[in-house]
Amino acid sequence: MSLTVTDGLDPRLVLRPLGRRDRAEWEALRRANTAYLQPWDPTSPSGAATRVGYAQYLRGMAREAREGTLLPLTIEVEGRLAGQVHVFGIGRGSLLSGSIGYWVGKADAGRGITTRALAAVCDYALGPLGLHRIEVNIRPENLASLAVVAHLRFREEGVRSRYMHIAGAWRDHRSFALTVEDTAGQPVIQRWVERRPEGI
Repeated sequence: MSLTVTDGLDPRLVLRPLGRRDRAEWEALRRANTAYLQPWDPTSPSGAATRVGYAQYLRGMAREAREGTLLPLTIEVEGRLAGQVHVFGIGRGSLLSGSIGYWVGKADAGRGITTRALAAVCDYALGPLGLHRIEVNIRPENLASLAVVAHLRFREEGVRSRYMHIAGAWRDHRSFALTVEDTAGQPVIQRWVERRPEGI
């Protein structure tokens, strides 16, 4: 699937699956942003390397997508890769819930790219994907990401102690969520466009 972000803002954003032809560009983007993303990237508690080859990475995402537990998307800005946004841990039945993770390269940080991409994915998750609840978990030190969920009016649910192994240690995360009821029928992206900070 592919989503064009239709919020009337520039630059044009498209959310789409990562493909084999994206390898060189994706690897270059990750390489250029290694230091920038390192404080927020998951690590292995055992100390073992967590990196896998690109083909294996694609196969893993495709498998989870087929199983219905993952919606993996690349953020494309004016035809170039800028980052990724995933709905993961999707649960069905009486849960109808999933978590969202995202990243963008340093060059696109602070431009509203992440906020717009997350809003579009929220609208898809709480709409066509059929989920009732979505959550985002953020390290307290990640001020940029905290600003993103604040812009989209996520509801804070508390702190998850030692929630995820990141940058070599178990890190606390603040937990934020949106349910269908929280949006009151208004698209998340519309709620942000109507009250977005000047210049973003």
